[in-house]
Amino acid sequence: MRKLEGKVAVITGASKGIGEGIAKVYAKYGAKLVLAARGARVLEFAEELRAAGYEAIGVRTDVTNKESVLNLVKQALDTYGTIDVLVNNAGVCVLGDLLSTSDEDRDYHIDINIKGVWNVTRAIAPIMMAKREGKIVVMSSVTGDMVADPGEAAYAMSKAALVGFTKAVAREMADYNITVNAICPGYVRTPMVEGMAKQSCPENPESVIDGIAAGVPLKRLARPEEIGELAAFLGCYESSYITGAQIVIDGGSTLPETSTMGA
Repeated sequence: MRKLEGKVAVITGASKGIGEGIAKVYAKYGAKLVLAARGARVLEFAEELRAAGYEAIGVRTDVTNKESVLNLVKQALDTYGTIDVLVNNAGVCVLGDLLSTSDEDRDYHIDINIKGVWNVTRAIAPIMMAKREGKIVVMSSVTGDMVADPGEAAYAMSKAALVGFTKAVAREMADYNITVNAICPGYVRTPMVEGMAKQSCPENPESVIDGIAAGVPLKRLARPEEIGELAAFLGCYESSYITGAQIVIDGGSTLPETSTMGA
């Protein structure tokens, strides 16, 4: 029996990057997928998974909008009857230092990276509490709680907040046999990171990617599916005694006493 066989998993930010990688791994392990993202691509991705023989629906969702989140939950329950796993993956990053970052860009990070996680978790937690079982995975980052580079003030603030959120909610949910854990990736080869590289060096973004990889002890960026494997572990029975943890998956980037991320 596959480790997520028959489990209903809601994955936000599931149309590309890490979210797409998580969805593919969850599908491989037998989960029934409810994929959420703002754009129409999430509908196409769900259709691709169904064509490959997996169970999946796509729901266009704005995690900053409570009504949109409630619709996501309704679609999940109408289709599968319950929710067993929540992966809070939706997130954004716009580079900008403290003085140049606009209030709009600051709030963009807060609204999606923090409020979005709050909204979706708050909507789904009662379903898990009622059956006294569930798994909640929060996508944080090594950036913020452990390391940071210039230009990451808003992003670092938002991702560090998720570590505190994870620990507090894990304590609250423990009485209901619900585990809550944070994944803290380093750099992952995703459209978001490629966009950051292009923003940093428009004339040669690949040089930025190469520079990041050079500063990682394993000399490469992570693949989205590698994050997916960790998310699958945290969503299955084998992780039942892990809660309130922040698990680093960064190829050793945070090992040096002086950070070399981005060097």
